[in-house]
Amino acid sequence: MLEILFNAAAALTSRLDNPSIPWKKLILTFAVGEFALETYLQYRQYKILQKRTVPTPLKNEIDQSTFDKSQAYGRAKAQFGFVQNLWSQIKNFAVLRYDLFPLLWAATGTIVATRFPERFSGEITHSLAFVFAYSWLETLLSLPFSYYHHFHLEERFGFNKLTPALFVTDFLKGQALSLAFGIPLGAAFLQIINRTGDAFFLYIWLFTLGVQLAAITIYPILIVPLFNKLTPLPPGPLKTRVETLASTLKFPLTELQVIDGSKRSAHSNAYFTGLPWKKTIVIYDTLLEKSSPSEVEAVLAHELGHWKMGHTTSLLLISSAHLFWVFGLFRLFIHNGSLYDAFGFRERPVMIGFILFNAVLSPTDSLVKLLMNIWTRRMEFQADEFSNNLGYARDLASSLIKLQIQNLSSMDADWMYSAYHYSHPILTERLQAVGWTGGEGKVGAAATADEKSEKSDGKAEL
Repeated sequence: MLEILFNAAAALTSRLDNPSIPWKKLILTFAVGEFALETYLQYRQYKILQKRTVPTPLKNEIDQSTFDKSQAYGRAKAQFGFVQNLWSQIKNFAVLRYDLFPLLWAATGTIVATRFPERFSGEITHSLAFVFAYSWLETLLSLPFSYYHHFHLEERFGFNKLTPALFVTDFLKGQALSLAFGIPLGAAFLQIINRTGDAFFLYIWLFTLGVQLAAITIYPILIVPLFNKLTPLPPGPLKTRVETLASTLKFPLTELQVIDGSKRSAHSNAYFTGLPWKKTIVIYDTLLEKSSPSEVEAVLAHELGHWKMGHTTSLLLISSAHLFWVFGLFRLFIHNGSLYDAFGFRERPVMIGFILFNAVLSPTDSLVKLLMNIWTRRMEFQADEFSNNLGYARDLASSLIKLQIQNLSSMDADWMYSAYHYSHPILTERLQAVGWTGGEGKVGAAATADEKSEKSDGKAEL
């Protein structure tokens, strides 16, 4: 059976390695088509963001001024996103159209040959130098957009907490981590391909799976503390309630921590991480500040619902299956001389082949993205239902509304745009799914005396 598959792959590989296939034209056409699709969807969503009327299901929950601010924030992000995507499209088009990859490959080759010891003069070192040089150029070109996003767009709507010094520090830490992990992982990736021949896709897939599992372990222990401060949630009613909930669900909770998300942004969130037998729940300080203990508990019940129903495992399996598919297809292109020739490469470096292959594969990314969003939205509904069935319907709905307001998330969405872009259902869909019929007043307005007292008590207890 394997022999038949390998023979079929060899035959297909031979057909794909055809000088008559206009690889450059195809890839550039795909890129322009994808940009046109993205722009059309953004246009549809922008018309929704121009509406001045609060969606009917939210009229009793959100006041007009909050809705108007949310719409303005959405429009600002859409305008910024369009400019950023246009710049990215022009840049990437120029790189491929005018064969800038071979120029950078030649330049990094010269540097490696003249500046590196002879034992590091092979293809692997050259490939890593090329990748990091291109990555640094990309990062430098994107810095103005990143700066504008934090210090103008987010600042304008009261979300940015970054200082210029912290912005620079984060940038330097990110680059250092890229080198620390990128060099050994990139070298291992190329070495495995060199050593395992045409069966490389299986070994590369196993290697990538191992890296994913290692990252799950390393990220909360080594990476997060480099950027944020984690502190144990102090004893109090909220900690007791969360520990009781975890115990009831047999969730292997070992740590309950608060992260200083307010150090960078006013946005709120909560998540869990860790190995299957050792989990940590992380709560943003902004969530604790703006939500009652029962609402925080409802949010965590939703997150634990994802764990209870195996959603995180399912996503890992889907991701692994997709990677197997990608590496399997790459086997058909790794020796494709016509693809290299189309972009001005006389050599056949594996890393360049992988980059060009991903450009060929890019149209399928849109389909994968759409299917994954359909899948994850279904999971979100299931997690909401899980929290609802535990008796958190009212608190979950209230927390969803408050999170929507705190984050100024879009209150409505075009159906095509949301299907393509959103991994979560929109607020009205989630409220309807949990049977929310309305509260006792607009959440966006001032809290009642009892609500203020509950929040104050919650903070004192924490």
